[in-house]
Amino acid sequence: MPHRLPVRVATPAHSALHGPLTYLSEEPLAPGTMVRVPLATREVLGIVWDSAPADSGTPQEGDLRPLAAVLRSLPPLDGPWRQLVDFAARYYQRSAGEVALAALPPALRQVDEAALGRRLARARPKAAAREPTAQPAPVTYPASDASAAPAPNAAQQAAIDAIASAWAGPHEGQAREPGVHLLFGATGSGKTEVYLRAVQQALQSAPPGPAGLAAQALVMVPEINLTPQLEQRFRERFAPLYGDDAVVSMHSAMTPAQRLRSWIAAHTGQARIVLGTRLAVLASLPALRLIVVDEEHDPSYKQQEGARHSARDLAIYRGRLQGAAVVLGSATPSLESWHAAQQGRYRLLALPQRIGDGALPQVRVVDMRLQPRGTIFSGTLLDALRERLARGEQALLFLNRRGYAPVLACSDCGWKSECPHCSAYRVFHKSDRTLRCHHCGLSQRVPRACPGCGNLDIAALGRGTEQLEERVAELLRSERNAQGEAVRIARIDADSARSREALAQQLAQVHAGEVDVLVGTQMVAKGHDFRRITLVAAVNPDMALFSSDFRAPERLFSLLLQAAGRAGRDAQHAARSEMWVQTFHPEHPMFDALRRHDYEGFAAQQLREREQAGMPPFAFQALVRAEARTQESAQAFLRAAREGFNELLKGTAPQPGLNADAVRAYPPVPMGLQRVANVERAQMLVEAPSRAALQRLLQAWQPLLRALPRQGVLRWAVDVDPLAV
Repeated sequence: MPHRLPVRVATPAHSALHGPLTYLSEEPLAPGTMVRVPLATREVLGIVWDSAPADSGTPQEGDLRPLAAVLRSLPPLDGPWRQLVDFAARYYQRSAGEVALAALPPALRQVDEAALGRRLARARPKAAAREPTAQPAPVTYPASDASAAPAPNAAQQAAIDAIASAWAGPHEGQAREPGVHLLFGATGSGKTEVYLRAVQQALQSAPPGPAGLAAQALVMVPEINLTPQLEQRFRERFAPLYGDDAVVSMHSAMTPAQRLRSWIAAHTGQARIVLGTRLAVLASLPALRLIVVDEEHDPSYKQQEGARHSARDLAIYRGRLQGAAVVLGSATPSLESWHAAQQGRYRLLALPQRIGDGALPQVRVVDMRLQPRGTIFSGTLLDALRERLARGEQALLFLNRRGYAPVLACSDCGWKSECPHCSAYRVFHKSDRTLRCHHCGLSQRVPRACPGCGNLDIAALGRGTEQLEERVAELLRSERNAQGEAVRIARIDADSARSREALAQQLAQVHAGEVDVLVGTQMVAKGHDFRRITLVAAVNPDMALFSSDFRAPERLFSLLLQAAGRAGRDAQHAARSEMWVQTFHPEHPMFDALRRHDYEGFAAQQLREREQAGMPPFAFQALVRAEARTQESAQAFLRAAREGFNELLKGTAPQPGLNADAVRAYPPVPMGLQRVANVERAQMLVEAPSRAALQRLLQAWQPLLRALPRQGVLRWAVDVDPLAV
């Protein structure tokens, strides 16, 4: 019987404390080779992480199980990819096996070797795709008006040149690090054209990857609904140059077969450009030379379950690992990125003007305290809306709350439509007469009378997009648009656009001018290039003004400035474009900055406040969260965790950098949304003045956390760099 070799394999059971599992292989296998292994009573996908050292205390051969199969037709996952996974696992306090296996397409867990071979035969990189320095012939491609791509303006060209310098070769005798570029561009300033040209520069000028693979680029967007329109633009630009298979997408709305096809194309080098949401940051791209993170400030880049990683932050780390330039783009950068640029850690590239020197919309703030009680649309806003309709222009009414009303209530006994399973109200949806919990999914018919006292008069409190759509239709019933037709109103939110096809159809109607007034949530307030919209109105943005979350002002300002950017994107109408904000707090300093489109002033003020309060980016945070059947069980676990934390700090042999002045754990508290689906949730905040100190603490604390008794606790997790505290 031939001697079999022990190999360590990352599997779903890979422990953060004990590392990969050891199996026996009949042949030497390169690290990164994908295999199938027996795990308990099932067979799972695994990745050879490394060979087991002879003196590592490996169990005897008779105690080990052999590999079930080796996926020989797939090239091994390369070293930088495994380093990225190892870093993500350490930093976010998970196991490498969990992170690695979650990054692979689900279909890879079931496909057999024969089917895999057939797929790979179709995905072989073409010879032409391996010529990274070839200069393709110029081509024309369709734009909003079917003309050729516009020439970049001076600011765009300066940004393109700065990014291109990342591949200029050695600098003063040393290898040049591509680095991170923060593309700070006003809405409508042409950031996407900079991305397109930077990608073309990377594909043509960057050094090739392993085995001569042609350079690759990764372009990330925060949300699925932005992927199709971006994919169309990239295909129009690059399919004529590199073939139809050179551009692929990766996001959670794709079928398993589609995701597998895209992943294989990227892994083998056939795909030159990958467009995707946050899951794409861990795609296998062996020749990666450029990463673009569009709308880098968007909280959607932060994973909220499993390994709670930030795709933006991992993109920056991956750029360093693979020698890839990183471009972070936004009209309202995250304060962390803006602070890094101010310190010189990122290179700031500015696009201060809209394309064609179009004006940014004028911001008008309406004091709703001066309006009659119950007013939804002020008289001046309605007049402005009618002016747009008469000129054949479009308007966007923005409210970041779907449904008809957030709660139903009885005025007699005080009953409200609380969810029996969550510490939240069920939302009234008038279209199908249901009360729905947006957290656990419970849906019930609206009661005919108050369940508490039988009162027939139960009323809707507050407003959602359904009510907005209904009210604007009533107010404009007698109005006509420029064509003499009845006003056409559409609503786009998570209820009206439940599939990508439905959303694409609705957006196409807006772009085609078949909608006069669009009512929507944040789904349509950012990223879309609506050419006919000249009026945007934020109907009630006050909800987030006084949140307990210190990031709420940043998120609200960003959302409002992004919403304003949907107006006046066509230079022909830019001069008369407007953003209306209806608020009960017009004196709030955020609205003053919004009037001036002054992100820099707003960011400076926010950073001063955070520095004084010792909050990110001047401190670093992690949350330990616990879920249990009772709030007491959840908090008891966290109190025990805090005691272990304090013992760790004052132990007889404390870890370097771990002391009471460096790190702090606050008492546990219920989460803002305390109960979801009958599960009680609590959290404990941990804070440190440096990232290194926080990481040292978390790594030393991890064994203690895992050893704690879990009476009644269903789950616990560590969230590093949380976005909601």
